[in-house]
Amino acid sequence: MSRAGIHIISHTDLDGVVSAVVAWCFHKSRNSPLKVSLAGYGDVDFLVMDSIARGESFLVLDLFCQRAQTIDEIDRVFLTGDEPVFFDHHQSTIDRHGNRPWVLASTKFCAAKVYFNWLMEKAGQKNDIERLSRLKDIVEVANDRDLWINKLPESRLWQALVTLCGPWSVLMRLVGDPSPRLSDSERSCAVVFVSEQEERFRKALEKAIRSGDDLLFVEPGALEFGDVSDFCGLVLDRMDAPPRMVAVLSRRPAGDWNVSLRSRGGFAGRVVGLLRDGKKVRGGGHDDAAALYFPPHFKPGDIRDSLVSAVRTALESDIPTGLSFGDILKGALNDRG
Repeated sequence: MSRAGIHIISHTDLDGVVSAVVAWCFHKSRNSPLKVSLAGYGDVDFLVMDSIARGESFLVLDLFCQRAQTIDEIDRVFLTGDEPVFFDHHQSTIDRHGNRPWVLASTKFCAAKVYFNWLMEKAGQKNDIERLSRLKDIVEVANDRDLWINKLPESRLWQALVTLCGPWSVLMRLVGDPSPRLSDSERSCAVVFVSEQEERFRKALEKAIRSGDDLLFVEPGALEFGDVSDFCGLVLDRMDAPPRMVAVLSRRPAGDWNVSLRSRGGFAGRVVGLLRDGKKVRGGGHDDAAALYFPPHFKPGDIRDSLVSAVRTALESDIPTGLSFGDILKGALNDRG
């Protein structure tokens, strides 16, 4: 079966794009031809399993698998002494799989910086060090954006370009020119986009459904791809009396629902842990930034109510033994009355 030299699998936000750029620049001279997939949590398992079936080397950045079968298969094919193939920064990855030799994860940095630092430590050739050093500044921009450090104004503009032009466009720009310095035209477009984005945020807030202190729920159509992190940051960090969690619902091309979750008290990760069943409802992420994927037949109202019920359950110190997704959804529907 035909296969690429290495399959680079990464996320679609700025951190994921920069992670893929770091991998591309490091591997292009030694593992060509390279294959790159920028994907979400719902696609990771398929991409990894496809590479394993092909006997293809793969590298996963800023993402993690959702299915136990995939984890078991990686355990089977991974050889003792091999280098890690997953580089991540999500606490949930560390909690569940951090002891596996094929995982390297840290919450101190974004995924791009976790991977970049590891490469710099192992780089033994002068040309490798020089090639990687050119990426240091854009890695810091991604780190600032992904960890919400907010020390680099450029990071908001770079994330705006990802939203405006798509992750593949920004990937190509950075592979060709890894400088974080924006050209006049790039800056002008990003600044205008941020202004338009603020107007979308205002309208989304007007239409959002708030469930007391528990949840702010945004239905499809209010926000564009890539708006979520900035919008949720606005709500959680600037709003007076913010909700415990923000959920942004969107319909994926396959027809299923994507629910992007953000919080500041670990509720996003806890809600994912409660609702994810590995079959009908999938998901992943970390404590305060995560995602769930619901089947197409679910209605937005049902999804919203199940999220509210899960937040309320998470507020209880002891989660009842045997509580299932079905129990939570049933309770949510009863609440709706």
